[in-house]
Amino acid sequence: MIKSLDRKLAAIHANPNCGEFILADAKDADMATGLGAPGQSPELHAGEVRFKTLEQYREQMRLITRQGLVDIMLMSASSNYALTFGERLFDGTAVTPAIRANDTTDIHLARGSSYAAEASRPFRTASIDHAQCGHLDCSPEERTRGANLGLYSVTFNNDLRRDVETLERFHAFREEAERKGFRYFLEVFDPNVATGLDPAIVPHYLNDMITRMLAGVAPAGRPDFLKIVYHGPKAMEELVRFDRNLIVGILGGSSGTTRDAFQLLADAQKYGAKVALFGRKINNAENQLAFVQFLRLIVDGQIGPVDAVKAYHAVLARLGVAPQRRLEDDLKVTTQSMSYAGGGLVTVPAQPAAVGPTTAPLPSPSSNGAHACSCHDHGKPAATHANGNSFAAVFEQPKPLVTESKLTSASETPSFQVNGRPDFARMTPTDRLAYHRQRLGLGR
Repeated sequence: MIKSLDRKLAAIHANPNCGEFILADAKDADMATGLGAPGQSPELHAGEVRFKTLEQYREQMRLITRQGLVDIMLMSASSNYALTFGERLFDGTAVTPAIRANDTTDIHLARGSSYAAEASRPFRTASIDHAQCGHLDCSPEERTRGANLGLYSVTFNNDLRRDVETLERFHAFREEAERKGFRYFLEVFDPNVATGLDPAIVPHYLNDMITRMLAGVAPAGRPDFLKIVYHGPKAMEELVRFDRNLIVGILGGSSGTTRDAFQLLADAQKYGAKVALFGRKINNAENQLAFVQFLRLIVDGQIGPVDAVKAYHAVLARLGVAPQRRLEDDLKVTTQSMSYAGGGLVTVPAQPAAVGPTTAPLPSPSSNGAHACSCHDHGKPAATHANGNSFAAVFEQPKPLVTESKLTSASETPSFQVNGRPDFARMTPTDRLAYHRQRLGLGR
């Protein structure tokens, strides 16, 4: 099966305004927080810290992969071995398995540790061979058995000695990856210690560091795309505008409110991002499958962030799931720390916390979407909902709901089914929009 990631990357390179958007679920946190990666167990008691198990963490990976709405499932190398090799989870799906290819010291977050408070040092636990074939010294024919995509992370701190060490390790990784045919995407974290830089210049410092280091890399060694902090329209637009061949994506940062997640996604897409990788934002959601479904509806231009929060709460109520926050609190936009440890020096600028009705028009020229191609139906506006209840009403109908154990039905679109499930890899943005309209009872 053609992976949706490959189809979308090709479409974006052919036409940056094609409307495609790549979503990834980042479930690699066991390489950062250890036991705390899966999140707190609902069985914990007052004063007790009890976490979900690794098996529960992997079960969420299975469910979200089978749901088919994300394009990438990012995992630790050990989870990749269990699910990609042991279970062949990704065979016959449009989802691409990926591993965290390195683990710099600013994500070493053991309880009580202080590593993340020191300037980041490059470090790599994972092996490319282990990702590709499950053991060292893969034969050429074995390199396609497992994951062939990795996240490589760098952190610049305006420290010559440390930053040169980071670049040297990146150089060595690129050479090994190219020789072994291993693809990667590049994550650039904000500085994790004081740098002497004015916080206002940090986003532009990072843009310069990214473009400077990639200027010396031929296409065969370049990342498939970037994963960076979203610092607002100006920083995003200047990076996207500089090089049309550089696909820019955002990282999710700390959990925050549901509105934080939905607004961040909408804003980043509006100003040029083509990828979003959300880890804690998905993992800490009350219902991960419903949360992911609304992420996809937002990037497909079918609903705005405010209405999405209201509808998400309506779905939780319908499923009998208690929300973590009251609706009025979950509609607030907060200033979010974007470092992995949750205490970064640079934060995302908060947007006005409007909670009134919104609409979800298809992208306009100013929102990086309208053009002469056929990837949007320009003659029909996207669904507009005056309040959360009107959107949530479609979930009241006797049709399958989003649950943690059952994929939403797609029986209305038989031409895009594989084994009775929607084949998102074959769908264009117009097809996906039509699919969601039919599934939610909104008409065409």
